[in-house]
Amino acid sequence: MAGANPVKFIQEVRAEVSKVVWPTRREVVLTTIMVFIMAALTAVFFSLVDLLIRTGLTGVLSYFGG
Repeated sequence: MAGANPVKFIQEVRAEVSKVVWPTRREVVLTTIMVFIMAALTAVFFSLVDLLIRTGLTGVLSYFGG
């Protein structure tokens, strides 16, 4: 690696980090709440799909199984 300069690298890293826009506490809290809500809705959805498939499969197997 020709020309690798650690001092220049650190300066560039500091310049890039200074460009980062950090979220406010309110944004973090709202985003976290939305993630939990979406996770709960997804869990409910897949639980209902599982219940529907299980009920249908049990019905079909009991009908043909005797």
